[in-house]
Amino acid sequence: MKPTSSQKLNTWSARMVESTLQRYLPNDFSWNYDHGLQVFAIQKAAEATHETRYTAFVSNWVDHFIQPDGTIRTYDMETYNVDWVNSGKLLFSIYERTGDERYRKAIETLREQMRKHPRNNAKGFWHKKIYPFQMWLDGIYMAGPLLSEYAMRFNEPETFDDVVHQITLIDKHTRDPKTGLLYHAWDESKQQQWCDPETGLSKYFWGRAIGWYVMALVDILDHLPQNHPGRSQLVAILDRTAEAVVKVQDEATGLWYQILDLPQRAGNYLEASASIMFVYAFAKGVRNGYLAQDYLLSARRGYHGTLQNLIKIDAQGLLTLEKVCGGAGLGGVPYRDGSFEYYISEKIIPNDPKGVGPFILAALEMEGAGITE
Repeated sequence: MKPTSSQKLNTWSARMVESTLQRYLPNDFSWNYDHGLQVFAIQKAAEATHETRYTAFVSNWVDHFIQPDGTIRTYDMETYNVDWVNSGKLLFSIYERTGDERYRKAIETLREQMRKHPRNNAKGFWHKKIYPFQMWLDGIYMAGPLLSEYAMRFNEPETFDDVVHQITLIDKHTRDPKTGLLYHAWDESKQQQWCDPETGLSKYFWGRAIGWYVMALVDILDHLPQNHPGRSQLVAILDRTAEAVVKVQDEATGLWYQILDLPQRAGNYLEASASIMFVYAFAKGVRNGYLAQDYLLSARRGYHGTLQNLIKIDAQGLLTLEKVCGGAGLGGVPYRDGSFEYYISEKIIPNDPKGVGPFILAALEMEGAGITE
């Protein structure tokens, strides 16, 4: 028996969407990766529930930015920032539904950025123009899914090769052979204060960085052709990353720490966004046959741990996702040195979009698997 409309809106995914819509203010509209992720999750919830209010919210959010001539309000290509690209994923389905050419023009603008985007000597995208020669795990999520969907929809097969190259390149340089975990970033020039002068690698395994990476993998595989020679490589990377991540899952709660492999170190904490990103990637990976069925058990533990430890419900029934790291980067002004103390000192922000978006996506996956708690 199919769930009724009211049942669909009583799920954790819908309850988080409803909570988010009630909290969302016009000044929250920001063409940036985190808000784009959250709205993308609402778009996926709209597809799952056929709830017209969700569809209208997504359209209104997008139309706040996409001008009649197809330009994107607040967007500046000249910064060459991969973070600006992620929100563009919202445009594909809206363009398909409406046929309005301004959405196609906006998509082409973002594609043009990535054609011109600066690269290191190994042909990897810089994270931003202001971060020369640096690749961050985060950046694979910011640009890869949009590029792979563009390649699929608009018949640009060489772009699949480029996306696979970005993933395999950063895997080659950031994966730790001992643990199988991936360091947050790699500076090819080995000049940054935050990096090891011999390897160019940052010093710690930041949970959300690997969360971005595994979410990118399962989403990019949606678009990559079945016969693409790089497909098996991406599945293998996902599998060995998942294997490493499960080994550092907290036994008591099913959650993951801000710094994944140092649970006993003072100040480290169980962090929401990384935990729920792993739940999403594992559940989707199992559903699509990329990961063994056992990973759904790990996802279930993480999901249950999130609901039990990180979700609070107020008197109005609104959900709050706690323990979300507000943001962590490297370099910049003021300088972020990538130390353990830096990662654990970044502000914790309840209901930060970087946690809420993945929570909605993960809940949709778990609900699709028949898991409700």
